[in-house]
Amino acid sequence: MTHDNDRRLEQAFKRKTWNESKTNDSWAIFKIMAEFVAGYERLSKIGPCVSIFGSARFKEDNPWYGLAAEIGEKLAKKGYGIISGGGPGIMEAANKGAKAGGAASVGLNIELPFEQHNNPYIDRDKSIDFDYFFVRKVMFVKYSQGFVVMPGGFGTLDEFFEAITLIQTQKIAPFPVVLVGKSYWSGLVEWIRTTLITDHATVSAKDIELFRVVDTADEAVAVIDDFYSKFLLKPNF
Repeated sequence: MTHDNDRRLEQAFKRKTWNESKTNDSWAIFKIMAEFVAGYERLSKIGPCVSIFGSARFKEDNPWYGLAAEIGEKLAKKGYGIISGGGPGIMEAANKGAKAGGAASVGLNIELPFEQHNNPYIDRDKSIDFDYFFVRKVMFVKYSQGFVVMPGGFGTLDEFFEAITLIQTQKIAPFPVVLVGKSYWSGLVEWIRTTLITDHATVSAKDIELFRVVDTADEAVAVIDDFYSKFLLKPNF
């Protein structure tokens, strides 16, 4: 692992000629554009969906896996499609629930050196592979009408904070964001309340209302369903 890190650092700091840099950047732009175009074309007709985020590391016998599958199925039976990151763990559970509930099952897979691989519960025509995290995150936000955040690691935290940042800054509508697992998320929520809000005022007191924390599948589904009972349910595009 150390050797691989050293090699990547050497590659990152390797001096390039102006022509090499310009050529590499130009090809990167085309590749990024291609990922956006493919994502927009494939997802533009999926209908109302909820994204479910969470760890790739949980196995099928983990309680969080079972809860994610239950949430996915109950949302599916309410008429929502399910979008996941396309991989194993919570992502697989979410797609499994979507399949059981008879709804669209979407997987936005990212190519990684470990953990990630397409799960078998994604609809064949709704599986999309990405090289770039930022393009993938655009797809999550653009085509989701709500976000369910299961326990997870850095990637899950990234997706959670991306969603509430865009809502806070009014770049997207105030869609429901649900953290599932009070015991898992209590430390983070307390840190937001004390360190961010009370001690340093780096976010506003009202920002704690950007998300809800629940424990059960029924509670998670109710947060999203209650929100949309007040509005005409329609895709976010």
